[in-house]
Amino acid sequence: MPELRCTVQTCVHNKQFLCDLDKIEVAGEEARTARETCCDSFRERTSESYSNVADSQPSEMTGIYCKATECEYNHDCDCHAGRISVEGSNACRCENTECATFSYRG
Repeated sequence: MPELRCTVQTCVHNKQFLCDLDKIEVAGEEARTARETCCDSFRERTSESYSNVADSQPSEMTGIYCKATECEYNHDCDCHAGRISVEGSNACRCENTECATFSYRG
C-alpha cells in the first residue's frame, strides 16, 4: 500500500495533507501524462462539509485503485508505487486534480 500525500486542500477527504479514505480511485484509462489522470474520489469541500472535528483518522497509507493502466506502477489496477502525490490546488472537481506520481510505461 503506497504512502499518499495529497495537496488538494479543497477536498473534503483531505486532513492535513492526508486522506481520510481507506482507498481512493485514480482515473485516467487513456493517460500518457500525469495531467491526464485525476482523483475520482475527490469531493469538493463546501462550507456545509467543512469540519474541524476529527470524525475519521487520516493515514499516510491508503489503498489506491488505479485505472491508469499505462502507468508503470499499475499492476492489475493496484498502485505499487512506494509513495504517491495527488495534486490540484484550488480544485473544484476531480478533473482539476492529478496523480503527480504517474509515470508512463510506454
